[in-house]
Amino acid sequence: MLYLIKILKFVLIGTIIISFFSCVNKKNQSNHSDEEINMGNSTAEDNQISYKEQFAFFSGDPYLFIFVDKKNELASDYEPQDLVKLKSGHLLRAAAAASLEEMSAAAAQEGLNLVVSSAYRSYKYQAEVFARNVKAMGEYEANRVSARPGQSQHQLGLVVDFGSITNEFARTREGIWIYNNASRFGWSLSYPQGYEELTGYSWESWHYRYVGKELAEFIDTYFDGIQHNALEFIQEAQKNNAIVSGKDFMHAMQGGIIIK
Repeated sequence: MLYLIKILKFVLIGTIIISFFSCVNKKNQSNHSDEEINMGNSTAEDNQISYKEQFAFFSGDPYLFIFVDKKNELASDYEPQDLVKLKSGHLLRAAAAASLEEMSAAAAQEGLNLVVSSAYRSYKYQAEVFARNVKAMGEYEANRVSARPGQSQHQLGLVVDFGSITNEFARTREGIWIYNNASRFGWSLSYPQGYEELTGYSWESWHYRYVGKELAEFIDTYFDGIQHNALEFIQEAQKNNAIVSGKDFMHAMQGGIIIK
């Protein structure tokens, strides 16, 4: 039964990929018709070059959408090169830190205080955390509530654990506010309630990953806010050469030409 479910799952992902890019291609064909009127003697190749230049400002940082879970691990020596220290003393990548500051300021305007309780963790430190949890609760339970080294999103330097690091956070004013507003600032809840079988982890109402505003909108729009499904979709699309870079991914979202 589980094997059949897995097959159906990837058939569904494949269908989504085909449908998504079919829509993009249809829109591209329409765009081409309009553009050809104004492009004079320009060739199709010229068209692609102009699109490539137009969207060159997208950084294409692959770590914003890299899929990290129990089956997709980070290297033991991976460490972000742009970590900055937060006021709390925790470390976070520069883009995520800037977004966190913006989000915290917006929350403060409503009388709320977003407390950072954890952020970047090295591979070595995550190994220590997991070992402590195994000792305290046994390996089965530890594997539900914490990640093995290499399998933690914290190693990306793009994750913040807020508040009490318990699901009581979901009932606080801050927890409710961030749940409703995080994606506006480029943050996404990684482990939502009721999705343990999918993500491999129990509900963590405090654990948010910075993915950038565009990708956060994509997750909300096409995947009902389920980050795991969206990142797995991107991974599968990349394997099938449907997406070849962050720039092209963002380009596709805006209905542009996917440049291979």
